Formats: sequence, C-alpha cells, structure tokens
Amino acid sequence: MKTLAIVLFIATYLLLIFMPKYRTQVAVTVAALFVILGILPLNKLFFTIDWNVILMITGTMGIVSLFIESKMPAVMADFIIDRVNSVKWVVISLALFAGIVSAFIDNVATVLIVAPVAVNLAKKLKISPVYMIIAISISSNLQGAATLVGDTTSLLLGGFANMDFLDFFFFKGRIGLFWIVQIGAIVSAFILMYFFRNYNQPIHLEEKEKVEDMFPTYLLISMVLLLILASFIPNKPSITNGLICTVLLQIGLIKELLINKNRYALNTTLLQIDYQTILLLMSLFVIIGGITEVGVINDISNIFLKIGKNNLFLIYSLIVWFSVLVSAFIDNIPYTATMLPVAAKIAAGMGIAPYVLYYGLLVGATLGGNITPIGASANITSLGILRNEGYEVKAKDFMKLSVPFTLSAVLTGYILVWVIWM
Repeated sequence: MKTLAIVLFIATYLLLIFMPKYRTQVAVTVAALFVILGILPLNKLFFTIDWNVILMITGTMGIVSLFIESKMPAVMADFIIDRVNSVKWVVISLALFAGIVSAFIDNVATVLIVAPVAVNLAKKLKISPVYMIIAISISSNLQGAATLVGDTTSLLLGGFANMDFLDFFFFKGRIGLFWIVQIGAIVSAFILMYFFRNYNQPIHLEEKEKVEDMFPTYLLISMVLLLILASFIPNKPSITNGLICTVLLQIGLIKELLINKNRYALNTTLLQIDYQTILLLMSLFVIIGGITEVGVINDISNIFLKIGKNNLFLIYSLIVWFSVLVSAFIDNIPYTATMLPVAAKIAAGMGIAPYVLYYGLLVGATLGGNITPIGASANITSLGILRNEGYEVKAKDFMKLSVPFTLSAVLTGYILVWVIWM
C-alpha cells in the first residue's frame, strides 16, 4: 500500500509540473483514487480536510471581490500617485502599496487591482509598463506570508500549527513572520530603487476614481478585527476563523441584494471565488492524509534527517533553499501542504519546537515563486495583463528584476528566522 501511495504521490507532482492548467483535475482524481484504493480510510476522509482553511479562503475571496467592486483599492492607489513627483517613486510606491494590500488580500487580486493603474500611467507617459507590472507582482508575492490571510500558504500554516491572526505578529514572546517579511520588503525596496533609478519622468494625476460603496471596506476591516479578537478566545471551535469570514461574506451579499437592490450581486461575487483552488486544496488535504496514513511523511522526514546528519542549521538551510528552488517552478500550495507535516516530523525527531522550520519553509516557498514567471499565480496573471497590452515578456527579462529582488528578500528572511527563532 505504501508503494502505491508513493507512486501516486510522485505522479501527482509530475502532472502538476507538466500539466499546470489541469492541476485541480489531477489533484481531485488522485484524491479519489486514494479513497477508492483504501490508502485513506473512508471514515477519515471528512476529518482529513482542514475545513477552517477552506471556509477562510472562501469567505475572504468573496469579501475581496466586493472590496474591489467598491473601487476603494483604486482610490487608495490614486492617493499615493498624487503625492509623488516622478515615475520612479510612483513605481516604488505602487509596488510597496501592492505589498501592503496583499498582506490582507490574495496576491492575484492585488495584481488585478494595482496593475491597471500602472498600465494607464505607462500609456500617458508613453513608456513600457513591463517592469512596472513585474515590480507590482513580485512585491505582492513577497507579502503573502506576512499575515494569516495574506496567502494560501499562510492559511495552511495557520491551520496546521493552530496559529491565529495575531500569532503572525508576535508568537511565544518573539516577533513573528509579519515583521520578518517587512524587513525583507525594506531590503528588497533598495533593489527596486536601484533598478528604476533612471525613471525620473515627472508625473501628475488628472483623473481620480471614486469609492462607490464603503460597506465592503468596513467588512474587510471587520474581518481583520474579528480574527484578532478570536485570537483571545480560549478553546474556541476549530472552524471559528472560517465562520467569521463566511458569515461576513453572507452579510455583504445580503446588503447588496436587499439594500442596494443589486440582483446580480450573488452571481457576480460567487463567480469571483476561485473554486478550482478550493477543490485543489481539499484534494491535497486528502492526498497528504493518505501518505501520512501509510508512513510516507515519516520516510520523507527521515531522508531530510539523514542528509542533514541531525544538524539543525543544515536541515533548516536545506528546507529554505530547496523550497525556493521547487516553488520557482511549481505551485507553492501543494508543496507547502506536503512539507508542513514533514517539518513537524523532523522537529519531533530532533526533539525541538518546529517553528524555525515552519517559518523557513514559508519564507522559501512563498518568496521562491518570484524567481520565474511561472512560479506564482500573480506572476502569470501579470504577464497575462502585459500580453493583452501587446507585450510578450521573456523569462530572462522577467528575471532581471525578480532574481535580485527575491534573493535579497529570501536571504534576509533566512537570516532573521534563524537568529530570532533559535
């Protein structure tokens, strides 16, 4: 049974690499095989899926859709542009703004919010928007690990390690991932300043967006505040955070339907939810539950322990930089979902707390996707926007900015996680 599970697991990863357009179908099919073949007992199927993570993702995606429709993000971008005096500082400001937004909103959604602002700006100035869009994309990816709701990988860590919203800021008396990511963002901002040093054209904003409805903004703020408050509730139900997000989404939809009389709100908002990612995650939970059941996770952790020769720093380094390498070419969601239990087993085998390995994993997996155009969904989305504008971006052109930006951020996180958590 273990051999069959390993074969299916390896086949899943190979298919995810070579058939990225069908990753959800691949994961669902393999998950079904795991249950049908008895690798994961049917009575454990429901409990293998982290419903808190699934509900949080669903609710957050819906609230973000309402937030984007309200035009508030565009107004915030206008506010920034109106206060700088050159293209260089507009690009850097928009990139940093995209990073801040993506700490609370999905990275792809962030790119869809901020990238059109940069495209319109480039048209007015008659310059190429390519590197402006790339800067926005990689900055949004950088901040994904900053908060519980910043990225799917953060949600996976929160669910697996039972971490709440505030735990990403301060955890067990030490600074958390949020501050580590911010320091990485400051370091990488110097890379942006150097790269765009010749973009000195003056800029003036003529047309400004207007907020159409403040209620989605209040919903988003309420979600963050309630997630913070939930952090203080002892022995709360395991799906508390998920319920907060989904209930707030329902409130937003009811308001749209009954008060705004928007009869298309339900369809519009619900269609914006990425059901493929949700199905992918549910399937991955099943697959990982199956390989855990037959002992594969133990075997993988033992391989790391053997290669690392029980040297924690060496194992930590392997996890960080292996994660960077892997996530540069394949989606970091299945990789992170697989490696979290591996990191836990390694830590248990060494008799240490697992957090240094968890954080190293997230730093490598979340930021590593920035290296190549196909390493992160936000990068693929940004290149799609440029393609629609008539710009075909080669990998080498993308990597002129992405490689130094990513390595500076990863190296910063790599050093800080070790220093703070060891």
